[in-house]
Amino acid sequence: MIHIAGGIYREYCMHPSWREVYGSGGRAASAIASIGGKVTLHGYTDPGIEAAIASRAALEGFQLASVAVKVGVDFSYHHPLATPLIRGVPATRYPAIQVREEKVIRFGIIEGDAVVHADYAVYDPQNPKAPELFGANGSTAKRLAVVLNFREAVLMTGTSGPTPLDVALAVASSSNAEVVVLKMGARGSLVYEGGSASIVPAYVTERVWKIGSGDNFVAHFGYRWMTGHCSGHDAARQASLATAYYCNHRAFAKPNALTQFSPPEMRTSERFSSGWKPNVYLAGPFFTLGQLWLIEQARNDLRDGGLDVFSPYHDVGHGSANDVVEQDLAGIRNCDVLIAIGDGLDAGTIYETGYARALGKPVVFYAENESEEDRKMMVGSGCIICDDYTTAIYKTVWAATGQ
Repeated sequence: MIHIAGGIYREYCMHPSWREVYGSGGRAASAIASIGGKVTLHGYTDPGIEAAIASRAALEGFQLASVAVKVGVDFSYHHPLATPLIRGVPATRYPAIQVREEKVIRFGIIEGDAVVHADYAVYDPQNPKAPELFGANGSTAKRLAVVLNFREAVLMTGTSGPTPLDVALAVASSSNAEVVVLKMGARGSLVYEGGSASIVPAYVTERVWKIGSGDNFVAHFGYRWMTGHCSGHDAARQASLATAYYCNHRAFAKPNALTQFSPPEMRTSERFSSGWKPNVYLAGPFFTLGQLWLIEQARNDLRDGGLDVFSPYHDVGHGSANDVVEQDLAGIRNCDVLIAIGDGLDAGTIYETGYARALGKPVVFYAENESEEDRKMMVGSGCIICDDYTTAIYKTVWAATGQ
């Protein structure tokens, strides 16, 4: 039996549409139950959340040990890469949940805390601003694995390098952790265990559903490491594959589905791994509020993916043909990849797309509403076609970092 202590939250996404009750704890419970694991979920629930998660527990076969509160937490996203609007966080955090069991997965909980005493524990702080060490709240474990992203690791330890291994070593030392899994985006994950380190790859998928992907990774890692007698490296590799399945299908992997799922590994170039930043040209119209909002979102998300971005709106601006055209074309000549926001078939964006393809540049063409006929030239000239924003951003990052 694996006990999970984590958030159980309402989740809303504007586009693609999503209205569910999961949170980190709820999602991890469903992920482990889907592969046949026995699970008990601990978390705070208001009456509406309690009813929804209890129904899911009955359907999927896991146990629920909830703590009743008056108002639960909601996460609202404009899109899966957006920073969510969070509602329902109490002014004073709720009293900590106490979990004393053999095997426990503990997530950071925004409205409270979980104090864990376990033989095996897996800990994901899930705090982008002030992540705490596992033992800071009095939690103990005979064997501990910590799973976190690079930014959280730096904030947790105050160590920024100079290499990811140095950061992982700082986490292991400060947490007394047997295993540290440091998630590094397109570069996969660094796994530090027993004095040695290895890299577990990320996988390239046809589509990317981002909400909850990290929860899914931790669930599969914890299940494999605590019950499958796997090394940390093997558990992380299987978790990475299961997470790719989740991102591709927006569904939890069952054992038979995982055995048949074989996406290609994401391979980043040596120069990217050594610190080089690819340059991406962001093509798209910027004449209305909606268009400007999307340009701003894409620029920020591409930068978060480790890319330098040339944006005609930000780097050149409005002007006459004599003022802007040569600067824009020079930006395309100097870029490594172009991403085009194609809905509306803006004349300048279509021209930029064709110019980039004539130069042999990879192009990701993002359009949700254009017909097959209108996309014909982009398809025929070898553009990477996407009808989903998150997928378009990820495919641009993958195309750029693999060079």
